[in-house]
Amino acid sequence: MSTGTKTLRTLGTRIFVARLAGTDVFDPIGDKVGRVYDVITIIRVSGAPTVVGLVVEVSSRRRVFVPFSRVTSIKPGAVITTGLLNMRRFTQRPVETLVVSQLFDRVVSMRDGSGPVRIADVAIEQRMPKDWRITQLFVERVRKSTLGIKRSGETFLVRISEVSSLLGQVGIQDATSLIASTHDLKAADLADLLQDLPDERMYEVAQQLSDERLADVLEELPEDTSIDILATLEANRAADVLDVMQPDDAADLISEMQPTIASNLLALMEPDEAADVRRLMKYEERTAGGLMTTEPVILPPDGTVAQLLASVRREDIPPALAALTLVVRPPLETPTGKYIGAVHIQRALREPPQTLLGTIVDTDVPAVEADATIGALTRLLATYNLTAIPVVDENGYLVGAVSVDDVLDNLLPDDWRDQDDEVTDAEMEDRYDG
Repeated sequence: MSTGTKTLRTLGTRIFVARLAGTDVFDPIGDKVGRVYDVITIIRVSGAPTVVGLVVEVSSRRRVFVPFSRVTSIKPGAVITTGLLNMRRFTQRPVETLVVSQLFDRVVSMRDGSGPVRIADVAIEQRMPKDWRITQLFVERVRKSTLGIKRSGETFLVRISEVSSLLGQVGIQDATSLIASTHDLKAADLADLLQDLPDERMYEVAQQLSDERLADVLEELPEDTSIDILATLEANRAADVLDVMQPDDAADLISEMQPTIASNLLALMEPDEAADVRRLMKYEERTAGGLMTTEPVILPPDGTVAQLLASVRREDIPPALAALTLVVRPPLETPTGKYIGAVHIQRALREPPQTLLGTIVDTDVPAVEADATIGALTRLLATYNLTAIPVVDENGYLVGAVSVDDVLDNLLPDDWRDQDDEVTDAEMEDRYDG
């Protein structure tokens, strides 16, 4: 993007959205109430698109609507509103387009016939009180080839009247800008963001995430949404994503797919990962076997505290599992040798790096067999203040571990992620009355 859009820039009442996004929002007495998450516009067949309001993030997972009629001032680093915000969760209407989430990176055509361009930024302008419009686009020229759309690097400003197909797009929409703006979001928050997008845009963004990032997001989404996203990927890519997911989450998704699709994906996965998934799919749902992962942190009794700390630092280890290292006799791959006990991360942090785990192992950490119920798991987690519980077979060999978050997922209602204050039809109709 050119240097002209790297700071919040105004010329009269013209503002570039790329720098408006993320700006703090304040009430009239100067208290911060949130930050700008996106800008809402209505694009029509003719005429400049109308800007109707802001999506303001007031907490890590709650976004609300603020009509422009309640915005009294926009200046570098601050948006001032007239008063209290309606705290009901923002729900996008079919006629609305989110500028950052849906319009940025869209490829449109120049009316002069010079070819397609990619929207990198959008200028909004106040024409009259309470009337904001999109007036200009900051674009990057692209060229089409058999391999898709590639950028040429040439950037320039155009009037909204100089482009066509703003309501549509040329090919698959890039998601570079949106993904870049979400790089510091936790996987659960990115999953929440994707669910707020229209399905087509959600699939486009998901397809352009890295395998590891998409795997983390799929673990946070409802199973039906995750399966729909995997269905939009090429089979080899879907198998790669399943490979890097936690085995229990991958097993949950594959078990819900049509048998032929599930069999094909398992055949394309790495043999070791596929074997773990197949093993997990044999257990009953809502049991320790059905909930466990086959990849907890596992070390032998002659391992050291230094090895333990190095193991739990791995980014792919969930925090609930990182808090408890399971000590077993070789082999160390599940199903392992005999389960001995566990070392709590807090205990390890108090010991010298060369300390052998066998000298500090807690042999009182309980283990359950694969048929243990959710009720039994819940009681053990609460009784012993654990974040994970080892799972063993009838011979006492470790086969996995159940983390507290997986237990909670099954105790909460199926739609717990979506539960929030619902917006009534009347409120939707009155949205723009301010």
